[in-house]
Amino acid sequence: MKKTVIALLLVGLGFTVCNVQASENKKNTNQKKEDTMKTIQLTKADFLSKVANYESNPTEWKYLGDKPAVIDFYASWCGPCKMIAPILEELAAEYGDDIYIYKIDTEKEQELAAAFGIRSIPTLLFVPMEGTPQMAQGAMPKSSLKEAIDKVLLNK
Repeated sequence: MKKTVIALLLVGLGFTVCNVQASENKKNTNQKKEDTMKTIQLTKADFLSKVANYESNPTEWKYLGDKPAVIDFYASWCGPCKMIAPILEELAAEYGDDIYIYKIDTEKEQELAAAFGIRSIPTLLFVPMEGTPQMAQGAMPKSSLKEAIDKVLLNK
């Protein structure tokens, strides 16, 4: 009888360990997926090659990307910028391969910020595949950002 109880306990413990390990493997798989879909930091050179080369074509907007984008003009010292940063990370993971979410540090990329007339931060530039980009200033709640992405960028 004791041997049967011990055997059942060991089998039960084995299942518990397997379940914990399966759960950990699932977490790691999900984490890897989220890690691959993050916001992308841009320099001026990156912007010119990935978004729009306003130097070679200053009179006309020509988006160079292969999917719509949100561009966050921010500064590291800005409180509202810090508030929306984790929201933008969440949105990058949620929308995955549907959009790009770029970030431009206005302190490091002052020429780029000046080219777009950035006077207050955060400023978000919503860049659809066709048409002109739309700008929004100030911190927005996640629901408003999702609504803007769905309507302006993805035409949902």
